[in-house]
Amino acid sequence: MLQCFVPEPQGLVRLEPTPEVIPAGCLWLDLLDPTPAEEQAVERLLGVEVPTREEMKEIETSSRLYEERGALYMTATVVARIDSDRPEATAVTFILAGNTLITNRHLDPLPFRRFASYAARHPGSTGSGLAVLAGLLESIIERMADTLERISLDIDELSADIFARPATSRDGTRDLRAILERIGRTGELISKSRESLVTIGRVLGYLQQSGHHGLVHEIRSRLKSLSRDTLALSDHASFISGKTTFLLEATLGLINIEQNNIIKIFSVAAVAFLPPTLIASIYGMNFHFMPELDWPLGYPLALLMMLASAIVPYLYFRRRGWL
Repeated sequence: MLQCFVPEPQGLVRLEPTPEVIPAGCLWLDLLDPTPAEEQAVERLLGVEVPTREEMKEIETSSRLYEERGALYMTATVVARIDSDRPEATAVTFILAGNTLITNRHLDPLPFRRFASYAARHPGSTGSGLAVLAGLLESIIERMADTLERISLDIDELSADIFARPATSRDGTRDLRAILERIGRTGELISKSRESLVTIGRVLGYLQQSGHHGLVHEIRSRLKSLSRDTLALSDHASFISGKTTFLLEATLGLINIEQNNIIKIFSVAAVAFLPPTLIASIYGMNFHFMPELDWPLGYPLALLMMLASAIVPYLYFRRRGWL
């Protein structure tokens, strides 16, 4: 899908032109999972080369940040579908060709929709393609800040579930498997968020050093502020990641403790039933001369001995605190 945003007095107006007729006054051209015809139309209009999906996935810095034919190419990783059970990290390419911004993406992250809605009502923030790019990056960073804040609250709840008096299931045990699944989902989201923040920080650094003609004092100050925010969020994400690792190790430790308790119960049961088994084995032997066989109280005595031999170890284990 090709979207064209044209500056108007009230803000950016979104159009959905056909590849054959693209308005010349577009300040922002947004390619969302574009067709080959849409990519070729943008290339003809602005004289740039739109990178393919495979090229956008390259991880080398030289493949993500470069200048070609006077246009700046910057590719960052943005987390999409954050509120779902399976968030995705997608590559987004920003191309600054003169005063026009081109974005090429294959998913629709929420920050793009938010900024488009904001830009439609605030014309002062969209005076140039570089200003639109700064606004998009700011929207992405704000989304990352909200995500990390939500993750922090989730980790606090996880910590309470693990170390406080947790709710128990019907069988009297905690559902540690569910806690492990929550920790896994949280860790995956943190990992993707950190990757996104690192790539956005590189884009901001490259943009500030590019010498683009649109880098006026206001835009430069704005980009510096975004760089500081990105660095702070990266540090916070690292802290949350360390706490998540600690909770994972604590949960695995609790699982080991519960497994040891189960094994201990079976071990005590085996020891408790060993003496009665021994007594029963002795009196089950077919010897002709065994005095208790002809004694009227022999059978009750054997039963009493087996019962006592099971109770005594149990009481001993309880006294030592092993049960």
